[in-house]
Amino acid sequence: MLEDVQGTPDSRGIGLDEVGIEGLRYPILVADGQGAKRETVATAAMSVTLGPEVKGAHLSRFIEALHGARDQLTLATATGLAEDLRQHMGSSSARVHLAFPYFLEREAPVTRSRAYVEYTCAVTASTSDSGAQSILRVDVPVTSVCPCSKAISDRGAHNQRGHITIEIKPSNHSTDLWFDELIDIAESAASSPVYALLKRPDERYVTMAGYDNPVFVEDMVRNVCLVLAASDCITAYRVRAVNDESIHNHAAYAVVSWTSPNGA
Repeated sequence: MLEDVQGTPDSRGIGLDEVGIEGLRYPILVADGQGAKRETVATAAMSVTLGPEVKGAHLSRFIEALHGARDQLTLATATGLAEDLRQHMGSSSARVHLAFPYFLEREAPVTRSRAYVEYTCAVTASTSDSGAQSILRVDVPVTSVCPCSKAISDRGAHNQRGHITIEIKPSNHSTDLWFDELIDIAESAASSPVYALLKRPDERYVTMAGYDNPVFVEDMVRNVCLVLAASDCITAYRVRAVNDESIHNHAAYAVVSWTSPNGA
């Protein structure tokens, strides 16, 4: 029998907050808002706590656990993966973070031409003796038109590409808001969504629609918050909007964070 070096005692009396792996790219299937599965490649970071009496963690078990949970990523399966690691490692807590590109097929507003748009999404799940927590995150590209530029210009207004990032902490590890819904909320908060495929009639429509709906970064963050605040299945959220300004040499951003007063 081969010696289990990681499982041998350690005499230094120092416990470790996190021991694990990161930067692992792995194919997974992610549940979407329509009840189907989407193929993608996640970048994984997984860790457990390590007691002061244990020399090391068995890193191969992280890969085994992820491979066993790869078939459909949901909040429940992500939490289950973290708990599986915690139990098998004999740790007091475990954490799983999976970030991945998430593609949705979008339809151009006039010609109805279809193409996929990429969004960056992530799920984080952690478990401990006191319970479990999970976080959903989306990063959504958008277009914004400057209200000030429109108001003071004789013609035109400057516009820019921006990003809206939404993080939510669901209550009881379940929520009606999944990546699809969070992406829609972000796009609706901006002057216009970003499309992969636009023909001339679509470009005309998007340009004029954005001009008719100018927003600052402050507006975009507040627009998102109004929608999230109406949900009774979110215990905390953080919203960040940033514009890569087209006529300035800086970016503009705004952030709002909120946590339920009862901490549920």
